[in-house]
Amino acid sequence: MAELPAANVLGINICALRVDELHQQILSAIVQNQKKMILHANIYGLNLACEQPWLHDFLNSADLVFCDGYGVILGARMLGWYIPERITYADWAWQLAGFASQNSISLFFLGGQPGIAEKAAMNLQSRFPNLKIVGCHDGFFDKSPENQENEEVLKQINTTHPDILLVGFGMPLQEKWLMENWPRIDTHVGLTGGAVFDYLSGEVPRAPRWMTDHGLEWLGRLVIEPRRLWKRYLIGNPLFFWRVLKQRLGLIQFYEPS
Repeated sequence: MAELPAANVLGINICALRVDELHQQILSAIVQNQKKMILHANIYGLNLACEQPWLHDFLNSADLVFCDGYGVILGARMLGWYIPERITYADWAWQLAGFASQNSISLFFLGGQPGIAEKAAMNLQSRFPNLKIVGCHDGFFDKSPENQENEEVLKQINTTHPDILLVGFGMPLQEKWLMENWPRIDTHVGLTGGAVFDYLSGEVPRAPRWMTDHGLEWLGRLVIEPRRLWKRYLIGNPLFFWRVLKQRLGLIQFYEPS
């Protein structure tokens, strides 16, 4: 498969691709018996990567990083790059489920409060009855390497041999867990989904469609969860664009995407 164009935003190579191209990347890995880590980048994650070098390196070690947010599209545009669309899990998870159902792709859900991943699975399967979700587990276990609880979760995943493992612990915990456990996980594709199970289960409502379609989902999320998200958006968003401006002016040096 041809190499995808990429945008370098704050030192992270973000693939400039659409949903159908992302689906083909996933299907190709499964059909060719490959193992790929596919991560996503939003403003919050890119800010974290600027402050935590291990996360910066981990994102760039992934097989593919896609854009999850209009802010990243705007930041890329400020730097002269073009990203055709954002792929946000609250929407994409439904598209992915349909694609997986059509292609007999199996999934394992890992994350969320107890019972939330199972509820998310039920909602998806109510729309896509043939969807193969081979296992679910909440995110409340000791994730320390070689801890017995962590070992049990890995055993549960590997027993089911899912084509896709979707991890939703939130950033950067989900990335750290994947980094520490990826070599031992029996799956073709690893995905990080943040609060995906909260949205799929209906536990957390989304902003109105007019906001999500016009780059204002961050504002809607802030209104819905102000105590948890005020710092991420009111401080994080301006900080991100300040960093992008410094990159644009050459005050921060990052390597160019290949």
